[in-house]
Amino acid sequence: MFDELTALAVKRVPFLFYTDFKANRLHIFTLDELRENDIDYTFDDEFSNSFEPIAFKKSPVSFDSYKKKFDIIIEKIKSGDTYLLNLTQPTPIESDLTLAQIFDRAHAPFKLRVRDEFTCFSPERFVRIEDDRISTFPMKGTIDANIPDAEKIILNDPKEMAEHIMIVDLLRNDLGIVASDIQVERFRYTQKVKAGHNELIQVSSKISGALGKDWRVSLGDTIKALLPAGSISGTPKRSTMEIIEEVEDYKRSYYSGIFGIYDGNIFDSAVMIRFVEKNNGQLLYKSGGGITLDSDVRSEYDEMLDKVYLI
Repeated sequence: MFDELTALAVKRVPFLFYTDFKANRLHIFTLDELRENDIDYTFDDEFSNSFEPIAFKKSPVSFDSYKKKFDIIIEKIKSGDTYLLNLTQPTPIESDLTLAQIFDRAHAPFKLRVRDEFTCFSPERFVRIEDDRISTFPMKGTIDANIPDAEKIILNDPKEMAEHIMIVDLLRNDLGIVASDIQVERFRYTQKVKAGHNELIQVSSKISGALGKDWRVSLGDTIKALLPAGSISGTPKRSTMEIIEEVEDYKRSYYSGIFGIYDGNIFDSAVMIRFVEKNNGQLLYKSGGGITLDSDVRSEYDEMLDKVYLI
């Protein structure tokens, strides 16, 4: 399935791809096939549009229901089955906007719309391969930018620091499977992300490694080995994935999968978060956040809802 990525990369044929969270459903299109398949995307968009924020209604899972799932995860952490788990949930939303309109108006560097099925407007790059080096950019840690001293607060929060270190360590190990000379080039830098009427500050790091000049001949294997993305699964991956399957009680499907483009020279990709799908006419917005032993259930619930926004 992932061999087609390799075949196209070796031939230097530009393409777009996307895959679900479990990397079981991979879709690949050459760039000239996108229009006929009603697929639209942007990468490194400057989001210079100036649409006014719109009102919409969200109907999230109750706090009590979320807390039951949260408490199970804390017990799993105490038992040593996981150290960090990204707990997500679906939130039904109501809006007059179509998926195409949400895509057009969203403020985000990485955007994808697949027909009238789903759209995402992601702030998080996954991996980029350029000049024979692969880099990944885990994003872990979110705070409302309007809080006084927000950047200082999140960078000095022990829980946020511990969570971010775990993800950086996981991604260092993941890159070590496919690359050499692994380096943490930037550690815990902040970015502002538009979130509807508000702005969020999110914390990221950059980790890179050397692939060698023949990286195209194993591109499919490289990407498959890195999935699912560590920042939206957790660590250790295998047991954490089993807990996610047990606790979340819904199908992530393409949410928290990845999508990417290859232009014949550079490979780039993003994590499919800030994700809206249409299911039997109902819009579902899927969101979540990382849980560690030091997590506060109310804060995590609020963070999950803060990530439910459109433009």
